Amino acid sequence: MRSLPSATQGLIRGLQRYGERLQAFRPNARLYLLSVVLTGASMGVFRLLFNFYVVSLGYHNALVGRLITASSLAALIAALPMGYLADVLGRKRSLLIGTGTVSLAVLGMVLFPSTAMLYAMNALSGVAQSLLGVTMAPFLMENSGEEERTYLFSFGSGLQMASAFVGNWIGGYLPSWVAQWRGTLPTSSQAYAGALLVVALLSLTALVPLARLRPQRLAREDQSLFAPFAYAAKRPALLTKLILPMLLTSIGAGLIMPFMNLFFREVHHQPDPVIGSLFAWGALAMGVGLLIAPPIADRIGKIPLVVITQGLSIPFLALLGFAPWFWVSAAAYLVRLALMNMSGPVYQTFVMEHVEPSARATVASLVSLSWSFGWAFSPTVSGWLQDRYGFGLPFLGTMGFYTVAVFLYWRFFWHAAGGAEALSAAVQEAGVP
Repeated sequence: MRSLPSATQGLIRGLQRYGERLQAFRPNARLYLLSVVLTGASMGVFRLLFNFYVVSLGYHNALVGRLITASSLAALIAALPMGYLADVLGRKRSLLIGTGTVSLAVLGMVLFPSTAMLYAMNALSGVAQSLLGVTMAPFLMENSGEEERTYLFSFGSGLQMASAFVGNWIGGYLPSWVAQWRGTLPTSSQAYAGALLVVALLSLTALVPLARLRPQRLAREDQSLFAPFAYAAKRPALLTKLILPMLLTSIGAGLIMPFMNLFFREVHHQPDPVIGSLFAWGALAMGVGLLIAPPIADRIGKIPLVVITQGLSIPFLALLGFAPWFWVSAAAYLVRLALMNMSGPVYQTFVMEHVEPSARATVASLVSLSWSFGWAFSPTVSGWLQDRYGFGLPFLGTMGFYTVAVFLYWRFFWHAAGGAEALSAAVQEAGVP
């Protein structure tokens, strides 16, 4: 009976501390978070419907995989130049250009749906996403203090997932609404095109808060196109440890994650509204996981959080891919999303904290490069495997890569720091029984 009030008091103190961290967010960070809400909702619709749109045009899953590869390959090639460009332009201009270009790329896919244009616009979107990716982490580091930094990274991602929840839910019904207005079928290319047009327009509204950011520029001596190569040559061991697990994770993720909507339609025979609702709840599950990650990381440490949550996600990935019942697969999908992704911003913070301020954009470029590398090639391989053997082999490949990545996180950072002893000490210090 005495432990209940103590636990309640601990919860209240934790919520108060969380609120204090949120109140510490700076004006630039708050404006960025507002843009995240708008882009999160629009991209939630886009990720749900784009694959369906391509298939509705008469193409096969293999083309979907190649289009995803085109986007990721463009991001891969552009990662290093975009890191330099982000320093030259400044964070504000980079965010504005990247967000506007993504919106225009979606618009191009809708207005000119030829194969060549789909490839070109996916490549353009990949370059823009690369610019946004290398800008985001340094921007958040520059606009946060040490105490609230992990909360800002995680809260930004959690807010994006929460808005994607709305986007996914609306996206499941949007083609039906467009179809009623245009007098066509909900699964027609015209219905999907109309829905994606709404996505492009919504994404453009994210430019409004970004336009109000106060610009910050780097010193000229910190700007160099060859900075990533110089930094990699100076710190090869550190960069290998920081980036290799992320590279393996990206290879595994690219095998199956871009195809989850097609998986639920083709394997479990679910309609768009059901898939949209499931994706919405998945985004919400991710959002909740991201929001609770910072206080957990404060208690047990950043790397233990990464190892434990990503390791626990792998059995649920197996259930997701091989359970014969939709409800089991759907439940595993939700749990896996929350566990696998809640540590992402925490690890991003860990990486940024382990490099000098002048090298953050450089390292962000290399991180973007490693992430894009896996997604540049895995979807094409997966699309080919799906057309011939179904989804089983891609799921097994994903599980294998995730397992190796989790082992490397543990070996490089947790085992070297004392492993279970360090975790036990951290938990005892936090007062957890």
